[in-house]
Amino acid sequence: MTTIRDVRAQLRRRLLISYRVDPEVAASLLPAGFRPRIIDGSAVAGVCVLGLESVRPSWSNSRRGLRSENAAHRIAVEWDGPDGVEQGVFIFERHSSAWHPVLFGGRLFPGVHRRARFRIEESGDRYALTMEAAGRSLTADVEVVGEWSSTLFASIDEASDFYRSGRVGWSPTRDRRRVESVALASDTWKVEGARLHHLRSSFFEALPAGAAVFDSVVVMRDLPLTLSDAGDRRDAAVLSPAGT
Repeated sequence: MTTIRDVRAQLRRRLLISYRVDPEVAASLLPAGFRPRIIDGSAVAGVCVLGLESVRPSWSNSRRGLRSENAAHRIAVEWDGPDGVEQGVFIFERHSSAWHPVLFGGRLFPGVHRRARFRIEESGDRYALTMEAAGRSLTADVEVVGEWSSTLFASIDEASDFYRSGRVGWSPTRDRRRVESVALASDTWKVEGARLHHLRSSFFEALPAGAAVFDSVVVMRDLPLTLSDAGDRRDAAVLSPAGT
């Protein structure tokens, strides 16, 4: 059943920045019931940066809506579901430039968000961004190019399949006593390889030295998407994210 917590939006740009993370360090960041998804001996974590426009309730026929910049620090995870092992991501924290997800996230809007200031410079296929929030910062400079490399994924198609399998994201509720799930879906899905010119993340820099190493970045652009309350809640002792 569609609720007001289901929203539609147009994705202007999505940067998916991935790190290889030491599995033991990754496991220490997760609440009980979740374990890191291991690829080639490493956990896979990163930052998802989304530029959204036309954000509106899914039942609205209007193409008009709100606009926002958003960032989510997350890790690929698996957990035991009723039908076997399931896969998705655990989101340590979300940040947004807009007031609506900060005020209503976890209530009327999918997922709890914190307020942040974003500065985005877009020039053709190049995206330079800065995010500043209480206790958290991120800078990245990414360019969509034909060349692409990764030690985690053998090809862009393999990376695309991996990111698509993480459509369900778990994150702490406002009181941090439970975790809740949000699903991201799109009728179209296209991933492009990109090159990183610069990256600094206070989240990953707060981990033990050498525990997190940048691997690769891909970009998604100009796609419709839906964010939905997946309707699942569970009790969890949610651990503090890195650097807090």
